[in-house]
Amino acid sequence: MNAITFKAFALTNEIDLNKIALHCGIPKKFTWEQPLILKGAILESILVNSIDDSQGVLVFSFGSIVFINLSHPEEMMNILKFLQTFEPDIDLKNKDKYTDDYSLHISESNHVELADEFVVVPEYENFYPELISTVLAKSVALEKTEEQLGKIHDKLETMIDRLEKGKLRIGNKELARTTAKIVRHEYNTLAYIMILDKPDITWTSSNANEFYDRMTEFFELNDRYKILKSKTEILYNIMDGFSTISHSIRGLFVEWIIVILILFEILLTFI
Repeated sequence: MNAITFKAFALTNEIDLNKIALHCGIPKKFTWEQPLILKGAILESILVNSIDDSQGVLVFSFGSIVFINLSHPEEMMNILKFLQTFEPDIDLKNKDKYTDDYSLHISESNHVELADEFVVVPEYENFYPELISTVLAKSVALEKTEEQLGKIHDKLETMIDRLEKGKLRIGNKELARTTAKIVRHEYNTLAYIMILDKPDITWTSSNANEFYDRMTEFFELNDRYKILKSKTEILYNIMDGFSTISHSIRGLFVEWIIVILILFEILLTFI
C-alpha cells in the first residue's frame, strides 16, 4: 500500500460546517467535535475532476483544513476557494503561514513508529486518516493561537513600558480592547480547538484510542494547551493590575477635584 499523505492548514478561527454540508447535500447536523469529510462524488463536483477513494478533505469547525492524498496546488486552491465562499474570513494569500505535512506508511514491523514527518504502522486501519487529520488540524490551529498570544504579549509589554516611564493613565477603551483579545484567544483555544476532546471512534475502539493518545503526546498537544492556559491566566492577572492602577488614578483624580471644589466654595464664602 502506498503512503497516505496529509497536508493541514489553519486558515481562520471558525468554519460553519452545517452551511457547507447543506450546500453539498449532506443530511447531517454537525457538532463542534465532528469534522466535515468531503470525498467521492462531492469532492469530484468541487474539483470538476475524477478522484480515487483514498483522496479526501477534512474540514474542522475551529478553522483547520486537512487534505488527504491531495498535493496538487491547483486542486487545493480550488477547494480553499470553494470554502471561502462560505467563510469570507479565510485568508488565501497567507494560507501557508500555519501548515504542516505528514504521511502514513504501512510496514511489516510489529509496532507503531512515530516521527516528525511520518508515522509507520504494521497494518492499515480505517480510523488512521481521521485521527491523524484531527491531530494535525489541532496542532496547526494551536500554532496559529500561539502566535496570536505572542501579539497580545507584545501589546502588554508596550503598556508596561509606559508604566515604567511614569505614564500611568490607561484608557478604558484600551483596557477593554486588550481584555477582549485575551478573552477571544482563550475562547479560540479552550472552547473551539477542544484539545481535550477526543474523536468518537476512540470511545469504541481501544486501538484507535491508544493510537490517538500516542499522536497527541508526540505532537505535545496537551502540554501546549497547558502552557497556553497558564499564559492566559498570567495575562488576566496583568490586566487586573492595569485595571487596579487605572481605577486608583481615576479615584485620586476625583478626590482632588472634590478638594479643589471645596476650597473654591470656601473662598467664595470669604469673598
